Amino acid sequence: MTRDELDLYLKSFFKPELYDDYCPNGLQVEGRDQITSIVFAVSATRESCLYAAQKKASALIVHHGLFWKFHGSKTVTGPFYKRIAPLIKEDVNLFAYHLPLDAHLEVGNAVNVARLLEMSNLSPFGQYKNAFTGIQGELVEKITGTELKKILERKLDHSVLYSRPEENRPIKKIGIITGGANSEWKEALKSGLDAYITGEMSEHDFHESREADIHMFAGGHHATEKFGIQNLMRHLQERFPEIHCEFLDSINPA
Repeated sequence: MTRDELDLYLKSFFKPELYDDYCPNGLQVEGRDQITSIVFAVSATRESCLYAAQKKASALIVHHGLFWKFHGSKTVTGPFYKRIAPLIKEDVNLFAYHLPLDAHLEVGNAVNVARLLEMSNLSPFGQYKNAFTGIQGELVEKITGTELKKILERKLDHSVLYSRPEENRPIKKIGIITGGANSEWKEALKSGLDAYITGEMSEHDFHESREADIHMFAGGHHATEKFGIQNLMRHLQERFPEIHCEFLDSINPA
């Protein structure tokens, strides 16, 4: 397939126009026209860009791309140049999908965590500027916060921060937004949920969620968002079997 055909398919699949994201979704670096192999990674780091270039991949598809509104304009020099240069030199396309991949009900990050927990009655959760970015649902049976922490650590293969409420209520209904959605435990509380799962937890959110008597869990930004990009890889591999696909994981404790 061509680059433009892949770009059109991903736009149709993710519908990025529905999201007011803080980064550009879609094609971020233009490379060769023909797509025969794709490397997938959580983030466009120097490691993943260099790996895609060394593998002579036609494209690198990631969740976290190169450009963010909170970074402002920046020159392509120093470490940023060293990150981008392998893509340019080897003519590798870079595609990035952020909030659309978090929220996608088929391959998304949040729905995958819900599946890991065998949750049911799933529905969109966590509205951000008129678009939902997470999922909510119910566990098969009520469990304690300590039990859920152990399950998450096993499923995510990562340590989990847990703001144990002062009154340790059992957990049945859960809201999930992966990554850095620290403060959205307030939305879970407002929605009458028992617990909230995300990737990161700030000092004040630890205290405030605990004092609000809602269970909050943070399983790592990378750890909660490494499944969506792999689901996307499997989806594209099934849809376009002629394209070689592979996933590059990275070590990131955050």
